[in-house]
Amino acid sequence: MIRLRKHLVGVDQGEVILFSDFDRDGAMWVGDGPRKAVAYVKFSEPYATLPAVQCWLSMQDISSEHNIRADVHSSDISVNGFYVTFRTWGDTKVARIRVGWQSIGELADEDDWDIVP
Repeated sequence: MIRLRKHLVGVDQGEVILFSDFDRDGAMWVGDGPRKAVAYVKFSEPYATLPAVQCWLSMQDISSEHNIRADVHSSDISVNGFYVTFRTWGDTKVARIRVGWQSIGELADEDDWDIVP
């Protein structure tokens, strides 16, 4: 659990298209086995402390001829941004993926002091 100690709470959100592989025979569309796509997301302004980040599939275009296998998650979260990763495996054929995200955390206040020893 993240405890927010300040009255300034920021909520940032957006979407990122990770790939569109069907029109160029990319690895997600024609490949087999473990595959992944990674993108960096930068927050609209830095947080004061590490925020909580959630990711979800907001659009998926996946072949119905094979099993649907998908994993989406955030990693390497900092006050400036994070990485979003989509993974699939086996014979799943993925044409396109768009990921939605939301971050919630403390914002810096102009009255905050930075005391250096």
